[in-house]
Amino acid sequence: MRAIAEELAEYAEGLEGSWSVEIGSAGPILAMMSPSKRHEGTVRRICKQLDAQLLTTHPGYGCIPGPEIEHAAIGRMRRPDAVVVPEEALDEEGLAVDASQVLAVVEIVSPSNPDNDYRDKLADYPAMGIELYLIVDPRMGMIEVHSDPAGDRYRSKESYIYGDVVPLGPWTVETADFRRYGKLGDGDGR
Repeated sequence: MRAIAEELAEYAEGLEGSWSVEIGSAGPILAMMSPSKRHEGTVRRICKQLDAQLLTTHPGYGCIPGPEIEHAAIGRMRRPDAVVVPEEALDEEGLAVDASQVLAVVEIVSPSNPDNDYRDKLADYPAMGIELYLIVDPRMGMIEVHSDPAGDRYRSKESYIYGDVVPLGPWTVETADFRRYGKLGDGDGR
């Protein structure tokens, strides 16, 4: 699967726009990436908050936007919006961070493809052994925290709304400043 994904990535370099290649349970996926300002602003807010707490709870770790993570044994590779990993993992050779190094993943739901986060990645991340999965949905102002992986599902799910202080393992995420798509001016908000 990795060889096919690398061929797709090479092909995508010749395409207009920004593309991402991932490997899900059904095989390689080529997707156009065009995250909105609100999407990127939410990623930034989450990473700033987690980075401040990681200094105490997990020194040497960071909330990093965008690296690929891979679990070679099960043939899955994903590119979350952000991951909590040891910062030294970014200095290693190779293209992807080993999933065993990932403490948490963060996804901001896209208006064009919500099933990717709520269905596909919700099966892939626990299968990869990732303990915590934070889904932030700016379409509805909702947040889900999934934990306790078992096979291709999480045994625990907690739901929150924008404005809540959201527990994420040993950390918290304050969501009062999160912005919904289509709110507060700036065109349609996306």
